[in-house]
Amino acid sequence: MEVFIYKTDITAEKVDFIRPLLNNNSKISEWSVDTEDVDNVLKIKSSTSICIEDIRLQIKLSGFNCEELEG
Repeated sequence: MEVFIYKTDITAEKVDFIRPLLNNNSKISEWSVDTEDVDNVLKIKSSTSICIEDIRLQIKLSGFNCEELEG
């Protein structure tokens, strides 16, 4: 399983805006946004090959910042 972690500006009030985008992607097995973290961390889990850059771009096109967090 691959896990991708991003710093975003997705607040609790805005999670519903990206919910359809992430829920409708069959390659994403699980996702969450930790809106209590200062970085509003988006975590995406996938058990199949996924083009994470496409998802990141879609999130940006939805009006949100999305930057990979360095480990």
